[in-house]
Amino acid sequence: MNKAELVKTIALDAGITKDQATKSLDSMTGAIKGSLQNGEKTILIGFGTFSTVDRAERKGINPKTMEKIIIPAKKVIKFKPGKEFAESLK
Repeated sequence: MNKAELVKTIALDAGITKDQATKSLDSMTGAIKGSLQNGEKTILIGFGTFSTVDRAERKGINPKTMEKIIIPAKKVIKFKPGKEFAESLK
């Protein structure tokens, strides 16, 4: 499902226009992004938790040249599905 399909589904389910659904989705994703940028978690009960983790610098190999390289440390986004959501996929 892409963003346009998600917006259409939200609009139909909520009985709102596609424009309103787009604004709502953009607002939600913006709020989650802002929360993560501030180092906070976003917890959506029944769905899951978005958080960030620091990935340490590590050694790797360039597969083309087989040269050893250092992969720099970085912050990555982590999503842990909630129990209810995870169980719905079984």
